[in-house]
Amino acid sequence: MSTRDEWAASPMPAVVVLSAIGAELAAAVRGRLENVGYTRYALLDRASYEHAPAAGETELLEILRALASEITARALVVAEARALRLGPGDYLLVRHDRVHEDRPLELLLDLSPAPVPDAEVHYRHRGQVYFGVPSQPGSLAIVERGPTVMSNHTYVSKLHAGASVVRLVVLLRVAVA
Repeated sequence: MSTRDEWAASPMPAVVVLSAIGAELAAAVRGRLENVGYTRYALLDRASYEHAPAAGETELLEILRALASEITARALVVAEARALRLGPGDYLLVRHDRVHEDRPLELLLDLSPAPVPDAEVHYRHRGQVYFGVPSQPGSLAIVERGPTVMSNHTYVSKLHAGASVVRLVVLLRVAVA
């Protein structure tokens, strides 16, 4: 079954494209994001992580937008993009997530240098996990968001000293003609 067929057949549209980008490109993007600079977010009842704007990644964002448009058969535009970096002890709780009324698509590109055990993103429909995205460098998750879909990034264990989970999070909306 193709990725497009998998998307179309899913009652809660969500797919993962393995090896969407290579390690060399991921390393280059991580380097550029590092140069932009990360800001720490630490309201511990909601989340602990670092974030950076990804506005300078226009070429990569266009490639991801085109791929998502092809898979979902929708004309899409990039609404926003940012990078998240989680190290040991970091997480994002569901209560930190935003509710989306207009059913945008969320792209989650794993830019991590290496897989990190149990560092997953859980997408929940009415509180129940229906789609999990493991730490898989180079993979791209495409998930339709809506008023009943929330997500969380699981805790990165302190047992994984030096672990770094880097994810590019892109929100796409249907293009208005």
